[in-house]
Amino acid sequence: MKLLPAICLLLFLIPSSSSGQQALTRSEIKEAEQRLAELGYWTGAVDGRFDTATRWALIAFQKYEGRTITGKLTITELEAIRTSAAPKPRDSGYAHVEVDLDRQVVLIVGEQTESADGSAHSKVRVLPVSTGNEKKFLSDGQESIAYTPRGRFVVYDKSFGWENGQLGSVYYANYISGGVAIHGYLSVPNEPASHGCIRIPMFAAREVSKLLKLGTIVLVYDTVSFVSAKEWARDPKLKEAAMLNGAAPDYVDHTDASKNKTPIKKARPRITRT
Repeated sequence: MKLLPAICLLLFLIPSSSSGQQALTRSEIKEAEQRLAELGYWTGAVDGRFDTATRWALIAFQKYEGRTITGKLTITELEAIRTSAAPKPRDSGYAHVEVDLDRQVVLIVGEQTESADGSAHSKVRVLPVSTGNEKKFLSDGQESIAYTPRGRFVVYDKSFGWENGQLGSVYYANYISGGVAIHGYLSVPNEPASHGCIRIPMFAAREVSKLLKLGTIVLVYDTVSFVSAKEWARDPKLKEAAMLNGAAPDYVDHTDASKNKTPIKKARPRITRT
């Protein structure tokens, strides 16, 4: 009789199948990977192994769909994956990149193609990101805000492999405005945490760099700040002007107000924000 309370306690502690927490089979994991890949999430190999790439794909899915971000593949998440639709870019008709600051994801949008039924379609690949946390930070003696600029930009410069800076090291950086870049980073939290850059998981950084060639249009937006760049896609001169604007150096005001001298503007080196 003394064993009965202990048995009841054990049964209470063991999660039931309705909780959605039981371990998935390899075939179920493969099904989740296959479906995530079909939807456009960057899964890596579809092999039935819940590896780093699969976990990041799941996190991107959870972010985009507004689900609780756990990074854990359960039967509940698998059921949600089965019934979800593919992410859709805000702009269409041309190849570009979109950074959705509200969802904290990046959508890499391919050239538009026509399906057999005559409908237009663009391949989309989705990764989770971490952008500026809007906190103050110091760099080169200057106080700045960790802000990811909204608007339309163009990849104007790139670095390959690791690049070291005052604020840390970035991996395969694709610069869009001053020192703000889309780049691989060792830490990509589920929430905004960068100095203004757009961090992506390390496993995909090199391949993303190959896709984001110089001149690639990048749209960065939140709920209220979306701006289309279709005219840039149609007019190369507008895109060239945007590239020059993105590469413009930061300037520091060296005015000595006590001497009433004309302000002196001096360019300072690009500071990668990480």
